Amino acid sequence: METVPGVSGGTVALVVGVYETVITSAGHFLSGLRRAVVDIPRGRGAASAAGEFRKVSWRLILPLLAGMVIALVVMARLLEGWVEENPVHSRALFFGLVLASLWVPFSLAGRAGRADRPERAHRAERAGREPGPPKPDQVGLAGLTGAAGAGRIHWGWRDAAIALLAAALTFVVVSIPPSDVEAERPVIVLAGAVAVSALVLPGLSGSFLLLTFGLYDDTLAAVNDRDVGYLAFFMLGAAVGLASFVKLLQWLLEHHRRFALVILTGVMAGCLRALWPWQDEDRALHAPDEYIAAASALAAIGFAAVLAFLLAERRWAARRL
Repeated sequence: METVPGVSGGTVALVVGVYETVITSAGHFLSGLRRAVVDIPRGRGAASAAGEFRKVSWRLILPLLAGMVIALVVMARLLEGWVEENPVHSRALFFGLVLASLWVPFSLAGRAGRADRPERAHRAERAGREPGPPKPDQVGLAGLTGAAGAGRIHWGWRDAAIALLAAALTFVVVSIPPSDVEAERPVIVLAGAVAVSALVLPGLSGSFLLLTFGLYDDTLAAVNDRDVGYLAFFMLGAAVGLASFVKLLQWLLEHHRRFALVILTGVMAGCLRALWPWQDEDRALHAPDEYIAAASALAAIGFAAVLAFLLAERRWAARRL
């Protein structure tokens, strides 16, 4: 999905329920590489690195990587013309997909709040005091029934404010008109670092940021033409960005899971601006003026597809209980 401007692989990972596993596995893999590079030359052995590698969910990651490579090659060829020739239709379809996908981080964040309260009580018990009443931001804005066994979803006022701020900032970022720059080596490296960081953020796609850099067409052409030189510098930047950003996300999900999921909800909401079907090449928004029926139908199809998947996943989870 990263070849589609405005649609993130992170969104797909969230919808299918593997996002946090992918992030933590990537973080452990990077830690293993770092420890191997540092420890082995110093004679400390590879035990520490091996321990990190064992924490990686290889049964998930290896098929996922294989699928990503195949999809990148195939989708780059298929979408190079379709997205450009049918901008209203393609954006409408993906608008519906991402809009429905918002439910995933929203519900996960609400349930994470409920899971955090026992931990708060445990910390208070260890400190020799009563846990006390919940803070004002823990009072639910909404109580919606979630997936089987998940309980009610609660968002606090502070959560809503943080999500709105994240959405507003993302809205501004995706409103920046695309530029047209020369594909110099430093620019390619920087674009790779930024694009791969967006890859792991639901809603914010690497392809969209490549459009902002003015390198989307060049990168698609490099993939299709097997331009090894261009791709080598791009992958160098991607490696740097991945090593930095994934570790940050891993730490946030492990230590501040609710906050991280609230931020992800806001980012996905803000990114919907990038998928508004009616906009010009400079990303200025317009009122619906053409293909209204077709665009509405495609958006509904995209929304229904994600909704159907989520309902099927919910029933499957209920049968496992």
